[in-house]
Amino acid sequence: MTSPVVQTAWPNPYRLCVAPMMDWTDRHCRFFHRLLAPHALLYTEMITTGAILHGDLPRLLDFDPAEHPVALQIGGSEPQDLARAAKIGADWGYDEINLNCGCPSERVQKGAFGACLMKEPGLVADGIKAMQDSVSVPVTVKHRIGVDDQNDYGFVRDFVGQLYAVGCRVFIVHARGAILKGLSPKENREIPPLRWSVVRALKQDFPEAVVVANGGISQRDQADDFLRDSDEGPAVDGVMLGRAAYHDPWLLRDLDARWFADGPRASARPAQREDVVAALDRYLTHRIGPAQSAKSMARHWHGLFHGQPGARAWRRAMCEGQSPLSVWRRDPAAAA
Repeated sequence: MTSPVVQTAWPNPYRLCVAPMMDWTDRHCRFFHRLLAPHALLYTEMITTGAILHGDLPRLLDFDPAEHPVALQIGGSEPQDLARAAKIGADWGYDEINLNCGCPSERVQKGAFGACLMKEPGLVADGIKAMQDSVSVPVTVKHRIGVDDQNDYGFVRDFVGQLYAVGCRVFIVHARGAILKGLSPKENREIPPLRWSVVRALKQDFPEAVVVANGGISQRDQADDFLRDSDEGPAVDGVMLGRAAYHDPWLLRDLDARWFADGPRASARPAQREDVVAALDRYLTHRIGPAQSAKSMARHWHGLFHGQPGARAWRRAMCEGQSPLSVWRRDPAAAA
C-alpha cells in the first residue's frame, strides 16, 4: 500500500508547513498560525503512543476545525502501538499521521524513538506499514540526515529507501545530523551543520516522493530558493518553518501570500496585523475557562507585532494573558 498525500483544494499542501515543536505548537498556537496562513499545513507537538493509548484524549487531541489541514505527529517505535495510536488520531479527524524520527532529546532516546530510530530503518518500515494498514490518511516521516557518526549520504538515502519501499511518500527532512550524546536539543538545532544539498539529493533520487526541507529557514528569499532548481540539485516540494514561524509569525503570512496568491482561502488571509486581533480576542473569550487560562493561550501570540513599533508592549500583554482587543483599543501603537 502506498500512503497518499493530504488532499486539499490546492495543488501542493506541503509547499508551506509549520513544524511540530514541543510546548509550542499546541492548539492555541495552531489556531493563530491558521489565521495568518490559511493554506499552510500545520503539525501538532509530538505526542507519544503511550500518551495517546492511555492518556486524556480530549486534552491531547482536540483541535479547532479551522486548523484543517492539520497533522498529528506521533512518537513511538512499537508497530502495534503506532498502528493503534494512528487509528485514534485518524478517527479524531487529523488529516495526516507523522512519525517522529528526528527528535534527539534524552527523554525520547530513553523511549527508543525519535532520531535514534534512524539506526533501525527496518523497525521504522514495520511501523509505517502497520500505520498505513490501520488508517486511510497519509502516513509520513520527519527525520534528520544522519545520526552521530553516520552522516554520509548513503545512510539517509538507504533510510528513505526502505520507507519508500513500503509505500511512504512524504519525507520532511531536517537538514542536520543528530548528535545523541553530548548535545542538548537546542544545541542539536544549532551546532550540526546544515547540509541542504542532502535534501536536494533525496529529491533527485526519489523524484516521485514529496520532499520537504526543514531546519534553519528564517528568511523569505531563503524559503523561495528551495522551490527552485539549483547547482546543488532539484527544487524540493516545500519548506517547513520552525522557530521562525513562532518568533516572527508574519513570515508565515507573507509566504502564504507569495505562494498561494490565488488560493481558495486567499480571502481569509489578513492584510494587516491588526486584522488578526479581533479573531484572537473572540477565540480567547470562547476558550477561557477553569481548565484553560488566558495566559496559556495568549503566550503563543506574542510575536504578532515582531519588529513593529509597540511590539514590546504587545508581547508583555500577551504573556500576561490580557485581552488582545483591549490591548489594541488601549494602545493601538502596539499594532502600528
